[in-house]
Order: sequence, then C-alpha cells, then structure tokens
Amino acid sequence: MDYKDTKASLSTITYDKNEVEAPTQNIYEAISIIAKRATQINGDLKKELVDKLDEFATYNDSLEEVFENKEQIEVSKFYERLPKPTAIAVDEWLNDKVYFRTPDAE
Repeated sequence: MDYKDTKASLSTITYDKNEVEAPTQNIYEAISIIAKRATQINGDLKKELVDKLDEFATYNDSLEEVFENKEQIEVSKFYERLPKPTAIAVDEWLNDKVYFRTPDAE
C-alpha cells in the first residue's frame, strides 16, 4: 500500500461517533479494528524506512568517522512528515478501504 498519497489529516480532527461505528454497529469493535490496522500500517512504514536507511549504512569499526549523510536525513524527514498510522487507519476505515470479518459469523 502506498501511504505517501494518503489524504489523512496531519491535524487533530473530531469524528462523528455514528460514522465510525456504522460498519460494525459497535464503537468498541470499530476502534479495535482501526487500532489493528494502525499497527499494520506502522509495521509497514517502519520496515520501509529501515530498508531505505540500510542503503546508507556504513559498517566501520572506527567511531571517529561519523558523518551526516544528507540523503539519509531527507529520507528520515520525509517519513516524519507523513500522517500518523492512526490517522491513516481512521481515514481508510471511513472510506471503506478496510476489510474485516467476524470469525463467529458466517
């Protein structure tokens, strides 16, 4: 999933409780699903960031050769500017982009 093009907000937004709970008819279940999706998004973003930062990794035994890599800093800043995983998960939930199922139901 490409999280860079998300329309999730960077600022605090108040959501309508009825709109959030509408797909499940239970606010607690909806929040649980959103939280699990946010955890998935966070894992994806973290893996992606670590993979990109590994490209810049230098494995030296010398501690004196510490220098700042401008590209590495730019990559880090880009990921810091992305919306929080929770905001992305709520946006996906409200736009019906999250698939969920109840194991008890058929």
